[in-house]
Amino acid sequence: MNDQKNMLLAIVLSAIVLIGWQLYFGLPQMEQQKQKQAQQQQTQPVPQPGAPTPTGQPAPTNAQPSPGQSVPVPGHVPGAVMTRETAVAASPRIRIETPRLGGSINLKGGRIDDLLLTQYRETVNPKSPPVVLLSPSGAPMPFYAEFGWAAAAGNTAPLPNSETVWRQQGAGALGVGRPVILIHDNGQGLEFRRTISVDDKYMFTLRDEVINKSAQPTTLYPYALISRHGQPKLEGFYILHEGLIGVLGEQGLKEVSYSDIEKQKQISYKATNAWFGITDKYWAATLVPDNDAAVQVVFSTGLSGTTKTYQTHYLLDALTIQPGATGAANARLFAGAKEVETVDNYDRLYKLNRFELLIDWGYFHFITKPLFLAMDWLYRYFGNFGVAILLITVIIKIFFFPLSNKSYASMAKMKAVQPEFAAIRERFADDQVKQQQAMMELYKREKINPIAGCLPIVIQIPVFFALYKVLFITIEMRHAPFFGWIKDLSAPDPTTIFNLFGIIPWNPEAVPVVGPFLMIGVWPIVMGMTMWFQMKLNPAPPDPTQKMIFDWMPLIFTFMLASFSAGLVIYWAWNNLLSVAQQSFIMHRHGVKIELWDNVKELFGKKKPPDGK
Repeated sequence: MNDQKNMLLAIVLSAIVLIGWQLYFGLPQMEQQKQKQAQQQQTQPVPQPGAPTPTGQPAPTNAQPSPGQSVPVPGHVPGAVMTRETAVAASPRIRIETPRLGGSINLKGGRIDDLLLTQYRETVNPKSPPVVLLSPSGAPMPFYAEFGWAAAAGNTAPLPNSETVWRQQGAGALGVGRPVILIHDNGQGLEFRRTISVDDKYMFTLRDEVINKSAQPTTLYPYALISRHGQPKLEGFYILHEGLIGVLGEQGLKEVSYSDIEKQKQISYKATNAWFGITDKYWAATLVPDNDAAVQVVFSTGLSGTTKTYQTHYLLDALTIQPGATGAANARLFAGAKEVETVDNYDRLYKLNRFELLIDWGYFHFITKPLFLAMDWLYRYFGNFGVAILLITVIIKIFFFPLSNKSYASMAKMKAVQPEFAAIRERFADDQVKQQQAMMELYKREKINPIAGCLPIVIQIPVFFALYKVLFITIEMRHAPFFGWIKDLSAPDPTTIFNLFGIIPWNPEAVPVVGPFLMIGVWPIVMGMTMWFQMKLNPAPPDPTQKMIFDWMPLIFTFMLASFSAGLVIYWAWNNLLSVAQQSFIMHRHGVKIELWDNVKELFGKKKPPDGK
């Protein structure tokens, strides 16, 4: 009886786990930002007054800067809300032109604040606009990187800030192998030079120099920041981190969500061999100081007008520059797509501290990442991630074959003793206790594991979760097509039976509350059918409650998985089909009659004989 209860408990718990996964991860409440952005005010350069520095002294404040002159925008009313295009046009700029990036560097403030990822589009339509990563202050949802110098206490020399207009030395756009140089003279003996270069991917390298032409030494702190105004639209999934992130030396990985930093206001760290920034699902902007630099890192939130801001910045140790000498500070900025190969190559090239964690592989990264690498390897040969999913499923089935073989063999034995089960139920029809005891004795005598039928499903769950993570977080799966109507394996099947797969011009998803559950596409239906065939291949459980659970499980899973990534549903359907073939082969080899067609006939009213013949 205990084994029978355990069997029922295993099935119920499996269903609860998967249903819970769907409710909390598959259909989360997305946090949407609906407020319209007002005119964004420029943030003051960090460090904030009074913030701690690596030396333990109060952080300095900059002297009043010399106001820079903005380029007048025809037709724009000062103080009015600007579009992104208007905000970009409001200041002089240097174009960015690389194989993967477009945009510009803002000469006002010397910021990198206009960045387009030209190889990625907003939708699956190749003619849709490129993905916008960084936007200038004044545009809706500003997101930018800033670099500079902060004065030590008592230093009143004017320093370049967010209002300073830099001058470009020479001409031309920033490109691969074509760095640009910005110059600013403060008029009091300090000349600032900034050299910006970029590689063929997403890494910017900056070298800031200060030439002291005055008669007095000057002490300055190099700093860099990444600032985001307004909270972006979040995916809202618990398995994905969005917000502030970094690996801070020996302190390891730090992930701070937008809601957490709003509660704590400011979090400070001291670290060496660190990187940190702000990450979205597929994109990120991170600061990457020199590995041996001791940095004071701050994650913080504040207000720019009425808009919340989120910022990560660092201070380096102070530099004292003697008259006639030059002081310099290096910085790097990663701003781009979180491509696995690109991120891993930067990790190796710069010997960074686990830069791979910029991609949220999760706690089971030792399963998730190898699974992706295997799929990516197959993709490079076959050119289709959907085909890679099918092939990796076959490989997984081969890997788990010994366990599945043992499970299916036990199920075959269970099928062989069905007549004895029927006899026991008839003999003890009025005494459930003795009926269960007799069944347990039969299990022991024939060496049958009553929960063996659950193992083929249970062993899939870790792989299922890992594949779900891969499809959800990796940009390589974004907009990856399969065949036919599946144009994006990372998105749900876009068809639905409730509008006859597009014949009826109606969108069931628009129905309040239940709309998402009505998006039952072709592949979820195929998955449900293959799962139903797999269930019908097995002998019916003797307990009516168990039988009811098995009968309803394919339908429940069809609705439950319909909103999951199409790639995941394709995996599950293909895995079910392979399982049916494998189980049929094993049962035939053990001389056991395959129940599939008899169970199908029974479903439609044709009862099979009690002896199963």
